Amino acid sequence: MNTALAGLLVVLVAGGTTAAAPPALRVCADPNNLPFSNARGEGFENRLAELLARELGARLEYTWSAQRRGFLRNTLEAGACDVLLGVPVGFDPVLVTRPYYRSTYVFAWRRDRALDIRSLDDPRLRGLRVGVQLIGNDGVNTPPAHALSRRGIVDNVRGFSVYADYAQPNPPARILDALIAGEIDVAVVWGPLAGYFALRLPAPLALAPVTPAADPPGLRFAFAMAAGVRRDDVALRDGLQAALDRRADDVRAILDAYGVPRAAEPPR
Repeated sequence: MNTALAGLLVVLVAGGTTAAAPPALRVCADPNNLPFSNARGEGFENRLAELLARELGARLEYTWSAQRRGFLRNTLEAGACDVLLGVPVGFDPVLVTRPYYRSTYVFAWRRDRALDIRSLDDPRLRGLRVGVQLIGNDGVNTPPAHALSRRGIVDNVRGFSVYADYAQPNPPARILDALIAGEIDVAVVWGPLAGYFALRLPAPLALAPVTPAADPPGLRFAFAMAAGVRRDDVALRDGLQAALDRRADDVRAILDAYGVPRAAEPPR
């Protein structure tokens, strides 16, 4: 349990007086992963962490770690920090709040190309150079990569690891750099990444949500994102949820400022 946020009392040696220890909101975050977070506090998850800390009357502390294999084990599970932001709902190792946003993979292309790709079934995808994101050095595929492979669209597809070269700023953005440089014609990218960089790169990008929203039997392209804590830290999860509820308008404003595309809730 997070005893700091529970209001742990400390005894001050001088004079034997007691005072409430300032609570800490200890957040696990990547120091080099815009638009989500970085060590300079420039990401939207940094902004959300600041908002939550103010709402909880806590000081904000970070445990920085690259979001690669072992990230969860070395941070939250090791007790080095207490909160993860941007956790997919349904991620079993953690206890999550209700989602504070839902986003989707998008098609991205240079505006001067006027491609207007909106469907995985667009026949032009068989001839264009298509970039997709991969997770891990072993080439684990993202949903768009699986969906294109199911359609036999393979030879003209280039994979970009979300890990990439960590010595460069914001490694997952390399797929969009390749798009701007003309190395690929269209990219299928996680929406928050594409939305943030769409108007910040040397050439503006156009975006369109991947359709259909799901590829039967169970491949999804939209995901609900939440805050996560250790599974036994119900009190902290509930405190975060209450703060998110009270500041819902501010949360939406932060997401809007970073160009995070939102997807509608699927029908029940």
